[in-house]
Amino acid sequence: MPQLLAQPSMAALVPIVLLIFSNVFMTVAWYGHLNYKSAPLWVVVLVSWGIAFFEYCLAVPANRFGSAVYSAAQLKTIQEVITLIVFAGFSVTVLKQPLTLNHGIGFALIALGASFIFKSPPG
Repeated sequence: MPQLLAQPSMAALVPIVLLIFSNVFMTVAWYGHLNYKSAPLWVVVLVSWGIAFFEYCLAVPANRFGSAVYSAAQLKTIQEVITLIVFAGFSVTVLKQPLTLNHGIGFALIALGASFIFKSPPG
């Protein structure tokens, strides 16, 4: 499997771009309703489900196309790191909740752990 940063090709970039957009939709579906706490829960669930449909329309092709370049574990790892980045931006800009130093350290440790997925096995 190619290294994530070694000469990116379209085949390697397309799944990442699709995963970025799918994560935007999923973050809005999962957390956007927090700004509308007076809305009935059943309405929030239906609206979130409708938004999540578009996430699936992007995530499924991202994983299908990405499987030609990345392993399933690498795809999942890419998705999780993208999720953290998208969520951090969403939290600050939409939810108006600041990120603390502890958040930054925690996210950095997760990203460090994720980097091991792209390393060749020792030995």
